[in-house]
Order: sequence, then structure tokens, then C-alpha cells
Amino acid sequence: MQKENFLGVNVSNLSYSEILLSLKERMDQNLKSTIIAVNPEKIITANNDPQLMNLINNSTYQIPDGVGILLASKLVNGNVNSRVTGVDMMEHLLRFSAENGYRVFLYGAKEKVVSEAKRKIELNYPTISIVGYANGYVKDNDALVNQINEAQADILFVAMGSPKQELWIRDHMNQLNAKVYQGVGGSFDVFSGYVKRAPAVFRKFGLEWLYRLLSQPSRLKRQLALPKFLIKVLLKR
Repeated sequence: MQKENFLGVNVSNLSYSEILLSLKERMDQNLKSTIIAVNPEKIITANNDPQLMNLINNSTYQIPDGVGILLASKLVNGNVNSRVTGVDMMEHLLRFSAENGYRVFLYGAKEKVVSEAKRKIELNYPTISIVGYANGYVKDNDALVNQINEAQADILFVAMGSPKQELWIRDHMNQLNAKVYQGVGGSFDVFSGYVKRAPAVFRKFGLEWLYRLLSQPSRLKRQLALPKFLIKVLLKR
């Protein structure tokens, strides 16, 4: 699988449809796959955190969730030319599951959020099989692993924030029978309706970061990771 590397961090250059095709092939071969969203802030953090660096690079698909990744790829004449956001990847996987009969399990977030996300997903995808869910406050991981396995889940979404969710997946994947694992951050909040996404015009032009900054000026410090990242990529070129 061809990937690009930015400051030591791998990024997949596949589109949504290409990822789904690849996943189908891997599932048919009984292989497990992990999906992790990558953005400039996470890459900057990974450069100071070897555990995060390994976590990202050992994933099957490192999706370019951030317009900064596209800009960096253009700077180095790369092939990452479309964003693959975490929440939209989850949307595509839900549709993929409904169309192919795969069984889905939701883990994470508050009880009211994950239960409402399940309800609304089932309304939007009447043929989907969500075989179970658990909120993010479960204390007994062994019992949770058994619950997921007994539900015979094929696809597991974990919403605990990054990198906590990916660390949980890494630490328990060998005990689990599911084939696809995605850490989805705050996506359950979006699917439940408790959090609204940026308006479509912002999403179309990859400006969700600007919408979030306008809505939450306190995010400015985090957003400064983008110019820092692009400068580092230029200097490495």
C-alpha cells in the first residue's frame, strides 16, 4: 500500500472508495485493519512522542484528516489530493456495513450520546446491523471484550479521543474478533446530533478548522500547529 511520509509520519493516499475496496479484500482474507486520522497537530505531537509515532505508523490506514496534509503533499509534489476525514470515513463505513451485512459495535462517549447515535444511525440506515454498544465509562475491559465478541461484531468504532482510543484498540485487538477498527473521536456526538458539523461550504473547501476557530477562539494555540507543520515540511524538502 503506497503511502507518503511527513516528518516521519505515514499518510495513506487512498480515497474513501479505495479504502473500502481495500478493506473488503482484507476482510475476505480474515485480516484485521485499523484506521487512524492524521492531521498537522497530530504529526507535530508525534515528533515528540515516539509511542504516538509508532501507533500511527503501525496502523493499516492513516487517513489525511486535515487540509494541512493536502497542502504539505502539494509542497513536495506528492499524491495526497483529497481529504478523508474521520467522521466521513465512519459515515462511509456505516453505509458499507449496511450494504454488505457487516455487524457494527459502538464503544465510547456518554451513555446518552452513544445510545442516541445508535438510534439515529439505525434511522438513517434501516438495513444496518448495530449489534451492541457501550459507553466510554466501562471499567471492566475483559467483560467489554467478551460483549463485543459475543455480538460477533465485524466493525468496531471507538470514541474516546485520540490517542486514548487508538491505544485501547492496540491493547485489546488481539483479544477481539472484529476485523475493522476505527478511532472516531467526537463522531458519536455528531451522529447523535448533540454537536453540529461546520456548514457545508466550510467542509467543501476544507475550512472546518476555520469554522471551529471562529466558534471557539480558544483553539488558536492548537491551530498554530498548521503553519509550524508546513514550515517543517518545507525545510525537510
